[in-house]
Amino acid sequence: MQDFTHIKIVLGSGSPRRAELLKALEFDFEIHPANIDESIPSDINAQSAAVYLAKEKVAHLAHKFSDALIITADTVVVSQNQVLGKPENQHQALEMLEALQGKTHQVITGVSLLFKEKRLSFSESTEVAFLPLSTQKIQHYIQHYKPFDKAGSYGIQEWMGMIGVQKINGCYYNVMGLPTSKLYSSIESLLTD
Repeated sequence: MQDFTHIKIVLGSGSPRRAELLKALEFDFEIHPANIDESIPSDINAQSAAVYLAKEKVAHLAHKFSDALIITADTVVVSQNQVLGKPENQHQALEMLEALQGKTHQVITGVSLLFKEKRLSFSESTEVAFLPLSTQKIQHYIQHYKPFDKAGSYGIQEWMGMIGVQKINGCYYNVMGLPTSKLYSSIESLLTD
């Protein structure tokens, strides 16, 4: 097993779920969110949006932490070729969840790594199938869980995931915000190259 303790690691994200997953991978790290404009240029397709944003975040932090391994990520939900980001209010959250219920969508997480001029970016995609859900259940979730910091307006690890997700095809942790196995092996290859 690789020893990462001699390397300073920076997580460029304010997501508590990403921090929880990185901690579970037994990394010691500092959190320095990369606060960037998260709008996606019109020439970037839905499949590339998450990687584009992750690269923008790593570029934002590169000059501050030149000696560290910087990890940034962005997660988007893609439904019928539309990118669903984070909802701005209850109305948007309701619209997103009503659009997702009873259908299958993709959750794509883009990750960007930077260590001493070496860069590595990738994405992971997971298919998530939702059961049909009543407006009442969706409203209950929004009122009690306030999913305004989550792409697609839901967290798979929360009540909505427990009652609404019928099945997934791919990495569960990717839906939470970090494709952990791919991230770990990518960090190993970046640091040993």
